[in-house]
Amino acid sequence: MVATTTIEDLHADVLARALRRLDGRSLAAASCATAGLRALAADPETWRALCLAEWPSMEGHPRLLSVVPPRRLFADAFPFPRPDAGELGGGGGGPLPSELVSAVDVYYRGAPLLSRVVETPASSPWFLGSPFRVEAVECKKPAAEAALSPAELELSWVVVDPARGRAVNVSSRRAVAVDRHWYTGETLVRFAVVLGGCKFETTVTCSEGAGNISEVSLAVQDADGAAASGERSLRLLAAAMEEQRIGGGRERDEAKRRYEEFVKSRKGRKESKARREALIDLCCSAASAMAVLSFVAAVVLR
Repeated sequence: MVATTTIEDLHADVLARALRRLDGRSLAAASCATAGLRALAADPETWRALCLAEWPSMEGHPRLLSVVPPRRLFADAFPFPRPDAGELGGGGGGPLPSELVSAVDVYYRGAPLLSRVVETPASSPWFLGSPFRVEAVECKKPAAEAALSPAELELSWVVVDPARGRAVNVSSRRAVAVDRHWYTGETLVRFAVVLGGCKFETTVTCSEGAGNISEVSLAVQDADGAAASGERSLRLLAAAMEEQRIGGGRERDEAKRRYEEFVKSRKGRKESKARREALIDLCCSAASAMAVLSFVAAVVLR
């Protein structure tokens, strides 16, 4: 009788090393194969290594992986958030995050290019009432041969609520638009997701010519193009953290499609508002003309 050999006949240390080389999807799939693999795949160190490989910015900030368990962090930040998160109530009226920690990673052709962690106090009345904006700025001066193509940049912006131990990724990963600033000539690479009827847009500014990154910033706009307040943005983020996530390989393309629909809808609203204002101006002008004619007629016929 021929003895059969299974993968579980390998030493546990060998299997653990092999599992740490998998990506998140493959690791989750392997954990469903056998009870032994499920136990090995549940090892926090395996998920910690996976998070650090996916988001290099967390390497020097162990606090992020302590306030949010690595497996939970990956489950929260790797998939895309639901676009309708927060549309009905926006966070459920619960307590707002008092602090946000942003792990920002910019990649070029798959390799990490810029990593930054930004801690943002979010409880002051000034923050809650002001337009939401978080900046992660880092100027670089690489050699001339290191000049990059802005369209090939990718970005991850993970927002963490340390108090709740939850996170959400508010980047489309791939650029949804590449524009040029009309005055400075700088290239603006935009990454965006739509949450609760608002647009969370990260702009990566690249200098003219060499294309070096000079600024990375996150801002939020509503459907009319107005800047969303800190309070409204926090409620949307809190709701997105609690909602289920969206998986699938087509979500990057879907994020761009939703962004284009948002921009098209905003343009339509602006055009409709302009037509209404033009009609109101016309009516006011007609009423004024009638008043003047009536006055002239009254004077002539007196």
